[in-house]
Amino acid sequence: MSKKRLGMLTGGGDCPGLNAVIRAIARKGMQDGYEIVGIRNGWKGMIEKDFMILDRGSVTGILHRGGTILGTSRTNPRKMDGAVERIFQNFKDLSLDVLIAIGGDDTLGVAYDLYQKGLATIGVPKTIDNDLPGTDYTFGYDTAVNIAMEAIDRLHSTAESHHRVLVVELMGRHAGWITIGAGMAGGADFILIPEFPMTMEEVAGQIKSRHSKGRTFSIIAVAEGFKISGMDVTQTKEKDAFGNVRLGGVGEIVARELEKLTGFETRFVVLGHVQRGGEPTAFDRILGTRYGLKAAELASKGQFGKMVALRGTEIITTDLQAVTKSRLVPRELYEDAKVFFG
Repeated sequence: MSKKRLGMLTGGGDCPGLNAVIRAIARKGMQDGYEIVGIRNGWKGMIEKDFMILDRGSVTGILHRGGTILGTSRTNPRKMDGAVERIFQNFKDLSLDVLIAIGGDDTLGVAYDLYQKGLATIGVPKTIDNDLPGTDYTFGYDTAVNIAMEAIDRLHSTAESHHRVLVVELMGRHAGWITIGAGMAGGADFILIPEFPMTMEEVAGQIKSRHSKGRTFSIIAVAEGFKISGMDVTQTKEKDAFGNVRLGGVGEIVARELEKLTGFETRFVVLGHVQRGGEPTAFDRILGTRYGLKAAELASKGQFGKMVALRGTEIITTDLQAVTKSRLVPRELYEDAKVFFG
């Protein structure tokens, strides 16, 4: 009798903790009698039947590593002629019994659509943005927010020495979780996120008020998706396969406008992809491991169309359909942050 086969892929942006998930799925899957098939480069690999067999040696020594040993892409099979059909055929050709997709809303949205069409899929939520509904935390967020916090910590000394306003642009397309987390932990004087717009005049007024009380510098944390005059600030109008534009540049505009409105010397820093790179924190290693173990357990039980999630301190199961919306920063948390503005 041939061995059962479990496939897995990682899609979307790379993220600290991905290898912890891969390792846990592989180890638990092997324990449950599966042969483990790693699909290279996300949905692109599933379309092209690009895969590797993972044994114990393949996943040894990867827990602490950033990125993903499987590679990733932002390929959207729903936008490619015949791609969905090829995925079904390759699933059959590879003799897979289940496919675990590790990714954000785009990757898991595809997994849910394929499940609806009859493919045995399971989801593991991944994004440094922490904006997936159905789970309290996504792995990668803790690492990203700690990196951003450290950057803000380091900016304090130079801002104070030069009596400047420093604007640090952080990741966050639709939700400001990284920015509010790093801003609060790093003691930023103002936090600008997509969920709660402010005009430049309002920000400038608060900066002037702060400096009128004797403060000689300010740190402003701004999410890349923060809107100025209701407009997205983008690097290019071109969109990726999932319809997302490449954001970036809001930090520079905020800095320029604040200097005009306040007369205070203002500089900006863009942290960019530094936030998603490097070794995961202990929290993300443990969370990724627990997610992977639960996903493999769901595979063994034949519970398809599901996603693993964190609720409080417990790893639970929810419907994969839960990823179709974004989880935004609640007003209560932003009100807590505003106590320290100015």
